[in-house]
Amino acid sequence: MIENNVCEGVMKMFEKMSNKNKGIVFIVMEAFFFALMGTFVRLSGDLPVMEKAFFRNCVAMVIALAVLIKNKERWIPEEKSTYLPLFIRAAAGSVGIFCNFYAIDHLALADATMLNKLSPFFVIIFSFFVLAEKVSVVQVLVVIVAFVGSLFIIKPGFSPNSFASVVGFTSAVGAGLAYSMVRLCSQRGAKKTQIVFFFSAFSSLLSVPYLVFSYHHMTSRQLMFLLLAGCAAAGGQFSVTAAYSYAPAKEISIYDYSQLIFAAIIGYFLFGNIPDVWSITGYIIICGASFVMFLYNNKK
Repeated sequence: MIENNVCEGVMKMFEKMSNKNKGIVFIVMEAFFFALMGTFVRLSGDLPVMEKAFFRNCVAMVIALAVLIKNKERWIPEEKSTYLPLFIRAAAGSVGIFCNFYAIDHLALADATMLNKLSPFFVIIFSFFVLAEKVSVVQVLVVIVAFVGSLFIIKPGFSPNSFASVVGFTSAVGAGLAYSMVRLCSQRGAKKTQIVFFFSAFSSLLSVPYLVFSYHHMTSRQLMFLLLAGCAAAGGQFSVTAAYSYAPAKEISIYDYSQLIFAAIIGYFLFGNIPDVWSITGYIIICGASFVMFLYNNKK
């Protein structure tokens, strides 16, 4: 009885919120879910990246498929002009996930998270080259500053984790291109659930040959963590979709960086990760660049 009253109270309070505040709630939920995803991937232990990615994508694929069937929608868009950008989105997104999982396994959780959060800056770059969208001088300068911040985390030349950091940086490149293609697919009539399903199915199929020839036996505990990673990833995807249905990205995207806070707290208590001074400097520079972009977008 008490639980029902609490739930009803929370729902009424949520309904009274402005759309912007609802968007903020969902974007913070998305950040938390993706921080959980990284945690579960790390907890799954010494398994190949492709194997981890398969189970993460498989869960998202099943959930997206269930939504498509429930809504009686096509599995792929009807408009043929979406096929090429949909394929590029799936390929680039797969590279992004594989690289991100490798970084999560070999870096501090906060470092891997921060490098992956460079993706919005690459969206700007690919939007210029691929979508022919105009880019301002401010946006160019912010991208340069963010890249400088990433060097503090990567620490090229004097860190034993430099290779893993470069791989984590590559995950942001792949994600940036993937998000640019999502925009193009949406402009051409593809629905969000179709995009999620195609990407998840494509990425899962990429992992199948590796599983067939190099399958690594999993314990029930490892399987449980991978399934939890998939559920958390699906929660993150649907949360971010809900967030941007309530408010435009320019108004709430800055709150996505709360994932860094979640990742740092979880990384400290579960894995004993303590970012060094160079990484913290990189965090401050990248978050500062993101904040400047946030202010610029809202002013514009």
